[in-house]
Amino acid sequence: MKAEEKRLKESNERTGHWKRWGPYLSERAWGTVREDYSPDGSAWDYFPHEHSRSRTYRWNEDGLGGICDRHQRICFSVALWNGKDPILKERLFGLTGGEGNHGEDVKELYYYLDSTPTHSYMKFLYKYPQAEFPYRRLIEENHKRSKLEREFELMDTGVFNDDRYFDVFVEYAKADVEDILIKITVVNRGPEAAQLNLLPTVWFRNTWTWQNEIADCSLEIANANSIELETAEYGKRWMHFEGEPELLFTENETNNELLFNAPNQKPYVKDGICEYVVDGRNGAVNPQKKGTKAAANYKLIVPPGGESVVRLRMTENDIYGKSAALAPAKKIAPKGETFTAFADFDSIFDLRKKEADEFYANIAPKDLSDDARNVQRQAFAGMLWSKQYYHYVVKEWLDGDSGMPTPPESRKEGRNHKWTHLYNADVISMPDTWEYPWYAAWDLAFHCIPLALVDSEFAKEQLILILREWYMHPNGQIPAYEWAFGDVNPPVHAWAAMRVYQIEKKARGVGDRKFLARIFQKLLLNFTWWVNRKDAEGNNVFEGGFLGLDNIGVFDRSQPLPTGGKLAQSDGTSWMAMYCLNMLAIALELSTEDNTYEDLASKFWEHFLFISDAMNDLGEEGLALWDEEDGFYYDVLHLHEKHYSMPLRIRSMVGLIPLFAVATIDPEVLEALPAFKRRLNWFIENRPDLTENINCLRTPGMGERRLLAIAYRDRLERVLKYMLDENEFLSPYGVRAVSRYHKDAPYVLHVNGTDHRVDYEPAESTSGLFGGNSNWRGPIWFPVNYLLIESLQKFHHYYGDDLKVECPTGSGIMMNLWQVSEELSRRLSRIFLRGEDGTRPVFGDDAKMQNDPHFRDHLLFFEYFHGDNGSGVGASHQTGWTGLVAKLLQQSGE
Repeated sequence: MKAEEKRLKESNERTGHWKRWGPYLSERAWGTVREDYSPDGSAWDYFPHEHSRSRTYRWNEDGLGGICDRHQRICFSVALWNGKDPILKERLFGLTGGEGNHGEDVKELYYYLDSTPTHSYMKFLYKYPQAEFPYRRLIEENHKRSKLEREFELMDTGVFNDDRYFDVFVEYAKADVEDILIKITVVNRGPEAAQLNLLPTVWFRNTWTWQNEIADCSLEIANANSIELETAEYGKRWMHFEGEPELLFTENETNNELLFNAPNQKPYVKDGICEYVVDGRNGAVNPQKKGTKAAANYKLIVPPGGESVVRLRMTENDIYGKSAALAPAKKIAPKGETFTAFADFDSIFDLRKKEADEFYANIAPKDLSDDARNVQRQAFAGMLWSKQYYHYVVKEWLDGDSGMPTPPESRKEGRNHKWTHLYNADVISMPDTWEYPWYAAWDLAFHCIPLALVDSEFAKEQLILILREWYMHPNGQIPAYEWAFGDVNPPVHAWAAMRVYQIEKKARGVGDRKFLARIFQKLLLNFTWWVNRKDAEGNNVFEGGFLGLDNIGVFDRSQPLPTGGKLAQSDGTSWMAMYCLNMLAIALELSTEDNTYEDLASKFWEHFLFISDAMNDLGEEGLALWDEEDGFYYDVLHLHEKHYSMPLRIRSMVGLIPLFAVATIDPEVLEALPAFKRRLNWFIENRPDLTENINCLRTPGMGERRLLAIAYRDRLERVLKYMLDENEFLSPYGVRAVSRYHKDAPYVLHVNGTDHRVDYEPAESTSGLFGGNSNWRGPIWFPVNYLLIESLQKFHHYYGDDLKVECPTGSGIMMNLWQVSEELSRRLSRIFLRGEDGTRPVFGDDAKMQNDPHFRDHLLFFEYFHGDNGSGVGASHQTGWTGLVAKLLQQSGE
């Protein structure tokens, strides 16, 4: 067992709390719903970036490349000042939803380079310009641009010209559970010596102001090189600093005088260190050297091409390595003395990095290139750095705090007012630490697949957490995300649970049936919610809202239709068919040891039959989602009063999602479950009206397996002809969300004097739906591509070499479906890998990103990718579901 594996084992058994400290500090807490107490729900405006340095957060803290404990009582991050900026660089800057021409967007260059699952070693990189940071210009230039123009980025401002910037590397290594070593390396990439104030900062999350309480925590100087931290929960800690930096203290309290023209509750406030360093105001920090926020001010002059290294240590021990109880009070060490806090510092760092290499060497395939290993390692790093402490108690947020003004009356009927049971105070995998610093239910399910490769216990905990009674609504709905917990995301939780179970079982040789049973019981409640709430007509055709695909439709599917009537959704119905098969698979797995699950397996098999029938054979009622003429699945608009139904003939991912609903049952499983087999055969014998709309169950497939699928062979082949056509869905970099066919033939629906249309848009969207920063009208998205790959593998599991298709369509190259899945996997991975010309598609035409040795091997895992050239689009750090590339490289190589 490797050292990191031992730490994981100790963490799982609660004998060593190695995950107590981690990268759980968000990159953005301002502009969030949690901090919004406005009457109209304008979160971005209520708590803007301009307030963040001076105003205390109610729910979560943020910082630059920082860490905190899992309850976020003690926080640490890095602050910087280049001598020119008007403020300290304490957090990442970006545009709000209203400022960007494509919605909110972080405007910084930062990278998550490494992390082990217990965070025993982590590495972060921030690129800080030596010129004044162009805050105002970024806002003004993007404000001028239309949705038809590309975004104005930090690199476009010229602040990185002549390499006049600092690379700031922040590394962490744990000597023990409560002994954290921190190394900050500042590299001057420019041609001249440059000044930098480096301010490692430690503070307490403010938990006292809101109820008019007194802080139960304190920071104070211990000696010239150390700060003593004390909290009621954790007792005493010490932060030791190498050298003798200037130690600055203030309070984590709002500067009411600056922001609201009201008296400050205390003389020293949150932005006091900023005012002292940047504005030279000596009275802004506490001369008594105590408070609830503190920083060590290192004044560095970094030579051209050179570097400066600062070492810190946060530990339960004093500077002499003794126990806290024996620490000499306020003893000042002789100047120039080498502190024992750093005697073993470098050797521990070297060991932890070596252990990280050993851990990941076991995960990457042996024949993976160094470049692909780097891509996979950084994908895992981004996912692990995106674990955040998320705090949001909806009832308290709605009611307000006793020590603060009463929230507006409109809040009682506003956002999330029906989710008063929701109590969030956990470390959760986030889609993105800046753009999406809040959990999203269906994103989380995809996160857990690659996470299961490195930390299956954490993956299982995440899936269980979102179904706990203080998360799941009493009616069975899973919370979507903080902007609207009641929105509807695709029901992929059961799929993720089964996949995590299978991944862990393959790695350990035994599956966690207790986990599977626990999650199955809760998912029964969620499945019932779907059936009761989203099958409006009671005919097994679902209309679940936009279902996470944002603007893929011709109009906003989560709002009342401008036409009236109902929309029978091909994707909504297919997601439910997939849900049935996922629940069936779990029930069959549990039935091998407990035959009481056979009844539930039969129930989900029956439900799948009804949904499949609704998808394929409601033609007599005018509701069929399959279009025989086109050979494709479409949404169908049903107007009750006119007894009229119309397919919306948009060739999009909506018509490919029916392929997700596929499963095979091996003969030995049926033989082991006679009751289920008997019921299955009963349906085949007595309900041909239902079973004729799925694959013929009497026909043996490969190895006499049984196939359950919405798209049986003929329809599968017809859909794949579109999907694998490079003039339609198939890009060199994966499957597009909308067919390229619509570039020259946009879909237009004329309603009440208005044209509603869908064009092929391979990058940023011109539509304002959902804030305009998301696009499902042409780009490549990893989550649905990954499900397509798995579906093809399942179909191959049944058909084998008996079914081959042209890939690409019209090429004359025949492949079985497993080979097609591998081809899709290679195309997706190609986005990040360096090609024969040395470039990576993800970087597009950015010459510096492609060629500069200090940029070209640092990866960004975007939200989605250009449908034609593979360049990254959308949120630049959504490693969450794009981190699936780590799993693709693990299972299919390059």
